[in-house]
Amino acid sequence: QVQVVESGGGLVQPGGSLRLSCAASGSFFRIYAMGWYRQAPGKQRELVATISSGGSTNYGDFVKGRFTISRDNAKKMVYLQMSSLKPEDTAVYYCKQIDSGYWGQGTQVTVSS
Repeated sequence: QVQVVESGGGLVQPGGSLRLSCAASGSFFRIYAMGWYRQAPGKQRELVATISSGGSTNYGDFVKGRFTISRDNAKKMVYLQMSSLKPEDTAVYYCKQIDSGYWGQGTQVTVSS
């Protein structure tokens, strides 16, 4: 059984930065694509960013250069560096091991003054 655990959420002011971390267990981490998704109240879950096993990245249109996804295969970690945060970025952020389908429990990000 794979476990996916997010951390790093919290309250940040508009224009601020936050780094989310995702730890995934399992022997095949390095060959799996990983992704960050988010869900705001009353809205559908949406793609934030993905990173392939080879390090290729893909971002949701709303990111517009503000977020960076990265991975450390040796540590079995995926990160989402977020900057220039806006109130509309407020959501629960989820990490997903894409190929296996495992989701984490989510971490709340609130952008507010």
